[in-house]
Amino acid sequence: MNQNVSHTGAWGLAIIMIVLVSWILYRYLAPKTWREWAGAGVVQAFIIALYAEMYGFPLTIYLLARFFGLDGSGLSANLWSSAVGLGETGMMISMLLGIFFIITGLGLFFKGWQQVHQAKKSDQLVTDGLYALSRHPQYTGLFIALFGEGVIHWPTLFSVALFPIIILIYYQLAKREEKKMVAQFGEKYRNYMKNTPMFIPRKAQLKKFIKQANN
Repeated sequence: MNQNVSHTGAWGLAIIMIVLVSWILYRYLAPKTWREWAGAGVVQAFIIALYAEMYGFPLTIYLLARFFGLDGSGLSANLWSSAVGLGETGMMISMLLGIFFIITGLGLFFKGWQQVHQAKKSDQLVTDGLYALSRHPQYTGLFIALFGEGVIHWPTLFSVALFPIIILIYYQLAKREEKKMVAQFGEKYRNYMKNTPMFIPRKAQLKKFIKQANN
């Protein structure tokens, strides 16, 4: 375990990324209830674990190399490239694939937020655009972006473990939000729920969903 670790020790950059991404998270998720704050807190834990290992120290790879026989010479790369022995090449592939998921996810997240923000001004139900394909495109975008960054690009024990927990938390939040929408819009929202998937669009509409996210 005397290998040089080239992509580590940049704690200043880690702090900058954590603060920046956390600000965006709280700015656009805008948690109000304690459940929303709890969900945002779990996402922030995901963010802290991710960037602390990406720029600070690769604890996951170190532990796997130390106790489970992973090739320790891959400490300068991410988990996937270390696991399959592709080093910097594998890290580049996972980074590019992760970036695609991140861009798509953020596109869904911000465009979904814009639609809701505009609708709130007139107290109207949003059923067009992204919301014609998914009832919660903001949450879908959040899932895709986190998956791209914390599972594909730079997976850690903490980010991989927290990812399904985040999905569960926001699924429950979405169900509570829908109860409020039914109370407000009644049968109109019930019909919308029957015709529109919760998170993932129908197969025939998936390409359109991704295209809208990246336009």
